[in-house]
Amino acid sequence: MSWGRYPRVKHEHVHRPAWNDQLGEILRSAPSASVLPYGLGRSYGDSCLNSGRRLIDCRRLNRFLAFDENRGVLRCESGATLSDIIDTSLPKGWFLPVTPGTSFVTVGGAIANDVHGKNHHRAGTFGGNVLGLGLERSDYGLVVCNAQQNSDMFSATVGGLGLTGLIAWADIQLKRVPGPWIEVEVVPFRSLEAFLDLSAESDVDFEYTVAWVDCFAGRDTRGILLRGNHSEEQRRFRAKRGPTVPFAFPNWILNSFVVKAFNACYFHSHCLRKKSSLAPYDSFFYPLDSIHHWNLMYGRHGFVQYQCVLPTASLDALKDLFDRIASSGMGSSLGVLKKFGSLPPSGMLSFPRPGLTLALDFAMRGRRTLALLETLDEIVRGAGGALYPAKDARMSPAMFESSFPNWRRFVPYIDPKMSSSFWRRVTETQC
Repeated sequence: MSWGRYPRVKHEHVHRPAWNDQLGEILRSAPSASVLPYGLGRSYGDSCLNSGRRLIDCRRLNRFLAFDENRGVLRCESGATLSDIIDTSLPKGWFLPVTPGTSFVTVGGAIANDVHGKNHHRAGTFGGNVLGLGLERSDYGLVVCNAQQNSDMFSATVGGLGLTGLIAWADIQLKRVPGPWIEVEVVPFRSLEAFLDLSAESDVDFEYTVAWVDCFAGRDTRGILLRGNHSEEQRRFRAKRGPTVPFAFPNWILNSFVVKAFNACYFHSHCLRKKSSLAPYDSFFYPLDSIHHWNLMYGRHGFVQYQCVLPTASLDALKDLFDRIASSGMGSSLGVLKKFGSLPPSGMLSFPRPGLTLALDFAMRGRRTLALLETLDEIVRGAGGALYPAKDARMSPAMFESSFPNWRRFVPYIDPKMSSSFWRRVTETQC
């Protein structure tokens, strides 16, 4: 399974190499279109799955190979996690240039999905901060890729969903920071127009911006904008530790009444909060990392995440999305809204592009849930928007074509031994 616990598939075999020099033999001995690299499985759908075929579990390939403390350049294997990097580099004054909403992601996964964070308007995507990488392929062996050498292969690998080969190592440019604290401001808003004004204002003075939205409010959107900068404060820091969800919750717990009540309480409680505060980096960037196995709260059938991006001018389409969700009674408590910047994409299949991106979690309720997401697809497609492969478990080939009309340009760079459940589904191929 991936993090959404939907779908659940069986694999023919899982390779678990301990050393990079084992990769060549694994790839060469594999049948055509049979293998896929796998990190921590934090993708939400099936982009990290390879039903009926093979996986290469990269979690043991997690070593740091070199670290230039003066320049902040780290070379590590693909199985190293973002939390590993923070634990090592932050005490030395360096932090991740871009980070998604969890630190439990491997470097290989961050590159393969070209993840983004709260500072896309300033720093772009994770792949844009990778200086180079070593790519193990079944046909060419180890290929060194960067902006000057094998640049096309580099562009294909960033955001390439693990299909161009297995990343043996990567050089990452870290960001100099004064410490582990973030100066945070909390600003409520009561319309999408107000969000756009706040976002434009915040992007000038704040490195990090993101908003929580109440999906049950319909077109009368309300939410909370969080904006922050790294702080010079030198207080004592202790990493946050939280509970563990011990088992999958019964499906009835996260019903519409509970989610509506939670959303209302969350909004009003933040309206009463002090506007400015100092927060540790982990609670600001990774609020759910302190709850181990939080995905089990959605029940034994798991959940699906839906993340789209819409042109900023398509505000009515975004309101239509909220209307459909509110009327369905299946709204999400984890609605996240962010305005992407205008930096060019780092990879051929990179998801971020100028516009507004909305990410939502839906408990899996079978056909009812899938039918709702199909209606959301119609709105996104009609507005010229796109869906994010790393968060997808069900988009159609037509929706993928609309989201990534130039995907065929990527095909020649796919390693002949690589395939995935996602790729076969959205391209209607067996490879």
